[in-house]
Amino acid sequence: MRRLSKIIISVLIILSNISCDQITKDQARDHICEQEVIHVIEDNFILTKVENTGAALSLGENLSPNLKILLLQIMPILVLVFMFVYVVRERTISKINVLAFSFIIGGGIGNIYDRILYGSVTDFMYLELGSWHTGIFNMADVSVVIGTALLLINLLILELNKYHLKVNW
Repeated sequence: MRRLSKIIISVLIILSNISCDQITKDQARDHICEQEVIHVIEDNFILTKVENTGAALSLGENLSPNLKILLLQIMPILVLVFMFVYVVRERTISKINVLAFSFIIGGGIGNIYDRILYGSVTDFMYLELGSWHTGIFNMADVSVVIGTALLLINLLILELNKYHLKVNW
């Protein structure tokens, strides 16, 4: 894949993920009251708005303000910049990894944007399937999970191919 193509594809995916995340968060902020519960699919899919001042599952919400800025804003920005540079510069990166890293970068930027602008991240979706359930999350989190899943699937396929169990992806 040529460098310019990678940049264009990556930027489009990143911007699409950020846009989807921010549009849905704006809708949640405007139309869901704090702690309101909206049953979309019975108790299996619920909308409820929570402002998360920490990271995933509110980890770090009790950190000092300076430590929060360092750990929840500055360090993630540096990691996302590193990922983007890797995507652009790595000549042998697979198309699936370009897609995966772009999803992770887009989701990461969506949540960092909230932390910088609002001091918290708006989470508003909750899933429960039998005994399995999620924490409250948003579309940026979905982007990061999709990107991570794509990386893991690609890694698994590479490992299988190493043992001559050919899997085309």
